[in-house]
Amino acid sequence: MKSLLWALVAGAVALVPVVAEAHGPTRQKIEVTREIDAPADKVWAVVSNFQDLSWIPGVKSVEGSGSEVGATRTITLENGEKLVEKMDKFDAAKMMFMYRAEADNIKFLPVTNYSSRITVKDAGGKSTVTWWGAFYRGYPNNDPPPELSDEAAVKAVTDLYNAGLDGLKKKVEGGS
Repeated sequence: MKSLLWALVAGAVALVPVVAEAHGPTRQKIEVTREIDAPADKVWAVVSNFQDLSWIPGVKSVEGSGSEVGATRTITLENGEKLVEKMDKFDAAKMMFMYRAEADNIKFLPVTNYSSRITVKDAGGKSTVTWWGAFYRGYPNNDPPPELSDEAAVKAVTDLYNAGLDGLKKKVEGGS
């Protein structure tokens, strides 16, 4: 009986390296923050409108309705790619909302299981806007092609957030 137990333990230990190497992608997280020279309520009025992404370069149109929990929007880029997103949480008092992609479109953004949160905080007459995202790379298996790797996913989302927050800053500070 003891020899059978040791054989089972030895077999299980021998499998550990195989299991450790076959884990697949890990969830990536990024956070980008921007200070905007405008009161928080003014910035929140722009960013909290779930159907208006005019401040994000490359967005051709947004179709949908509402900015409440459950609201959806279909974003169309200038290149024709589309993505549907859904509002999961909205807290006007905390100036925060969370949303997620309803389905993956790796041509739109080379990620899967994308979710995001945007917050606006008062910074003494100015605002601090933080855009946070969590996602997996666009290729779910091991050995992804370069355009669907962790690095490509992080770069794409970081570039989107930087361009979007720069656009938000320009829109709000420019008075439009």
